[in-house]
Amino acid sequence: MTIKPMIRNNICLNSHPEGCARMVRNQIAYVKKELGSSSKAPKLVLVVGCSTGYGLSSRIAAGFGYGAATVGVSFEKAGTETKCGTPGFYDNLAFDQEAKKAGLVSRTLDGDAFSNEIKAQSIEALKAAAAEAGIPAKVDLIVYSIASPVRTDPKDGVMYRSVIKPIGAPYSGQTMDMLSGKLTTVSAEPANEEEIANTVKVMGGEDWELWIEALEKAGVLADEVRTLAYTYIGPELSWAIYKNGTIGRAKEDLERAANTIHQKLSKKGGAAWVSVNKALVTRASAVIPIIPLYISSLFRVMKDKGLHEGCVEQ
Repeated sequence: MTIKPMIRNNICLNSHPEGCARMVRNQIAYVKKELGSSSKAPKLVLVVGCSTGYGLSSRIAAGFGYGAATVGVSFEKAGTETKCGTPGFYDNLAFDQEAKKAGLVSRTLDGDAFSNEIKAQSIEALKAAAAEAGIPAKVDLIVYSIASPVRTDPKDGVMYRSVIKPIGAPYSGQTMDMLSGKLTTVSAEPANEEEIANTVKVMGGEDWELWIEALEKAGVLADEVRTLAYTYIGPELSWAIYKNGTIGRAKEDLERAANTIHQKLSKKGGAAWVSVNKALVTRASAVIPIIPLYISSLFRVMKDKGLHEGCVEQ
């Protein structure tokens, strides 16, 4: 099957099923080699945002590295007669196929992770996965790895949209076309208070808290449950548009949520963290001014030094 890449604004709009499957198999091979059984390994795992990036790698590590039964949630599109499916759709398909071959229990749900409906369906999926695996229906690891530009609040039904903007002053910096290597200068006006609040609403920690509340109310949290979300700081050169911009405000709220969740879970031995990880190519990073240029340079240097890591190595 020949599929020509369709690139727009550094985002690949299509994907190849076999390429996605091979990537998943490569990650599986890595974790099988590097990880092994442990008395403290997770047995029942929920990954919210399981189809790409750190979410996918976390699910692969839990399942194929430690033998955990996994439930994954993501919002993807299947292919049609004229269009390819999203990369995450093929990633999920490959994961479930490989899990079945390996005798691992997996359930993958497709839908809006921000909604109450998907939270309820996920709880039932966790119970079903636990029953199939012959283990208690008590999830002991929750990975929250959502990346979305919009979010509909289940409480008021309002859709909020995030923006990638600086705060307080305009921003101007170089970015790079990933195909041609051409450098261009991009500018962004500062966000207003509504845009800042909306970005926090979409990309902050409120939904993570709602997941924990729903799981706790359903009685499916293990006493020593661990939960984590991922974040990124970036080079100081990018802070005006990233760390000190609207995204940074959302990341601050993610840390706030982690502290709140940790205080709640720690009463029974549980814990919550925000994991700070290295720069990687994602749909978000590809469109943030200066980040494509920085990542291109970073990867070259790290590969030359033998230090480069992708999601699964992290």
